[in-house]
Amino acid sequence: MSRLLPIVDGQVTSIEALLRHISTVIRRKGREILSDFCITPPQFDALLFLNEHGDLTIGELSNKMYLAYSTTTDLVDRMERNQLVERIRDQNDRRVVRLRMMQKGSELIEKVLIARRTYLANVLDQMDTNERERIIDCLEKLHTNISD
Repeated sequence: MSRLLPIVDGQVTSIEALLRHISTVIRRKGREILSDFCITPPQFDALLFLNEHGDLTIGELSNKMYLAYSTTTDLVDRMERNQLVERIRDQNDRRVVRLRMMQKGSELIEKVLIARRTYLANVLDQMDTNERERIIDCLEKLHTNISD
């Protein structure tokens, strides 16, 4: 049950600020890593959605990314030219075109995720195992409570 607080307490303020700052740093570092792989953040996000959900239509992808259909079409056109995705006609309904990640896209995701995880591992290496476990526990609880 949510409650409205007339004055947000100090812990909530601190947690919100820390999460925002951490998110900003991770997003910035993620963009730096992506620049080494010649892929834009929206293209990488699209590949992540395809990796997680399998083949999607452009409409489904645009909904997941909160982008206009035309913006997603332009994004997919560039990704297709770079051989990251391909358009496949649905076998049950030839009017439906699905996006499928190609091997180059899968390999790119793996390389980027390894680079991101290596960065995070170096940061977390400054903490002991118990501290890392506590972070995981707290983040899992927060994720559960914040998820729909």
